[in-house]
Amino acid sequence: MSEDNFASWLDDNKVAIISVTCSLLVYMRLELVTHPIAFLVVVVSGIVLLRWWLQGPKCKSKATLVGKVVVITGANTGIGKETAKDLARRGARIVMLCRDLDKARVAAEEIHHETGSTVGVFQLDLASLESIRNTADTLKQAEPNIHILINNAGVMMCPRWETKDGFEMQLGTNHLGHFLLTLMLLEQIKNSAPARIVNVSSIAHTQGKMNWDDLMNEKNYDAKEAYCQSKLANILFTKELAKRLSGTGVTCYSLHPGVVQTELGRHIHESVNGFIHWAFHFCGNFFFKTVVQGAQTSIYCAVDESISKHSGKYYSDCAEKRPNSQALNEEDATKLWEKSLHLVGLEHYNV
Repeated sequence: MSEDNFASWLDDNKVAIISVTCSLLVYMRLELVTHPIAFLVVVVSGIVLLRWWLQGPKCKSKATLVGKVVVITGANTGIGKETAKDLARRGARIVMLCRDLDKARVAAEEIHHETGSTVGVFQLDLASLESIRNTADTLKQAEPNIHILINNAGVMMCPRWETKDGFEMQLGTNHLGHFLLTLMLLEQIKNSAPARIVNVSSIAHTQGKMNWDDLMNEKNYDAKEAYCQSKLANILFTKELAKRLSGTGVTCYSLHPGVVQTELGRHIHESVNGFIHWAFHFCGNFFFKTVVQGAQTSIYCAVDESISKHSGKYYSDCAEKRPNSQALNEEDATKLWEKSLHLVGLEHYNV
């Protein structure tokens, strides 16, 4: 058995292996009390198994993307960069939309050097509707076809900042910015069908709710609640967009990448110090997914052939998952769509 086949076998049988191991641990529990070394071995084994479990599976699709154009926001770092690398290896032309042009150019050169694929870079500030419109207009001239759009960039649990248009930063960047960008590029995407739109959400959506009376959290700001609301909005947007694009050949997916050690959590690190900061950093390095592992579900949603008829669904660990019931609320999805159109100045827009 080759190394790749063995790794695949481990992934396919992960649940069974862990179940058998846990059964053995239960069977051995009486012996462990009188054998400290055995107890230590079991504890270490349990930690290793937990780490293995949290790493998640790898996207197994062998799909190629020669001749395809992939647009990714926030592709200069983290899972966005690793997603870009993987899709570039499949032959795609990558277009990176990033706020920091210098970092983006360095990342683009790295991706080109490793994959040989062409990589383009455009500046995009998702916290500015003007920047989004300008970038979209420029991109439409440069790239008449867009086969895959991955809305990956985001901000997490920051202080109460506002975008240039006065929106709460997390909802403004994570949802409204990507909402406008997607609609601005939608004609190019539809003309490139079959095409896909992938929205990176989070399991944090399960703790979120749409605060319709105070959508921008002006009255009582809580960074966590604002983040969770923005991630819930990602899924509701995906659901509504999929419904409106039915029959066009464009499919839409939302996803939770897993708990990944990236720059996204920098505001959490900044809010703590001392032992808590050290413990968070240690646990992150040991238990969180690497950026390569965290990119797998984004890659899966972008290329896997088996999900082509499942538009609007939510994925995690390269498999369809059921989101929180609030993310399935069709009335909220429609309400968010209409509210978002108003906020970004597209009241008369029709898909």
